[in-house]
Amino acid sequence: MLVSDTLFGIRDKVQEAIDLLRKHEPPEGYYLAFSGGKDSVCIYRLAEMAGVKFDAHYNVTTVDPPELVQFIKKEYPQVNFHLPKETMWQLIVRKGYPPTRIARFCCEKLKEGSGGNRFVITGVRRDESAKRKGRNEVWKFKKKIILQPIYYWAETEVWDFIETQGLKYCSLYDDPGLSRLGCIMCPMSSIQKRKYEAHRYPKFNQAYLRTFDRMLKVRRERGRKTEWQSAQEVMDWWLSN
Repeated sequence: MLVSDTLFGIRDKVQEAIDLLRKHEPPEGYYLAFSGGKDSVCIYRLAEMAGVKFDAHYNVTTVDPPELVQFIKKEYPQVNFHLPKETMWQLIVRKGYPPTRIARFCCEKLKEGSGGNRFVITGVRRDESAKRKGRNEVWKFKKKIILQPIYYWAETEVWDFIETQGLKYCSLYDDPGLSRLGCIMCPMSSIQKRKYEAHRYPKFNQAYLRTFDRMLKVRRERGRKTEWQSAQEVMDWWLSN
């Protein structure tokens, strides 16, 4: 497929992404890690344009925004859903503390284990975080080889691509309080965004509080010391980063 002239400024980047996908295509096809976000929508379309073989997968974290899950099911019914061995709630109780920026056991258990021994396509971009700036378009992670076709794209270029291709995206992006999508109240998000999500999704907020309560009970049963006296104290500490 030829890259349309309507893409203007990102025409070269689109062609480079397509060439990259074609160059590394494995015989069995790619494992496309699909999150339902704007970057995933972008790489899915690029894989189609490249004409490469791929199968798309979504890892359910149990703290996913309902609107995001419904968007994937409606617009991308061919995406494979994978349920975790443990829910976020079970993980917190077992660990004895909630996930933090330093202890990101949620990502390790709920997301990073997928696509083992496969050539994986992700929508990771370089400008999303300082940690991601040390990578390249193709790199190895554990038993996987990762291909990041939009690694050097800016966020504005992703949105330009979505607009020119007429692609649908999750309605949550139209909410001013949610510039990036992900797990509800993710510790990697800003304090402001986490508090906003706690207000927007009160049932999830209550689920976290119930989980923190069970977590404290298990800690006491196991004889583990803790300065937290209540689930609300855990929540206040957690939301303060």
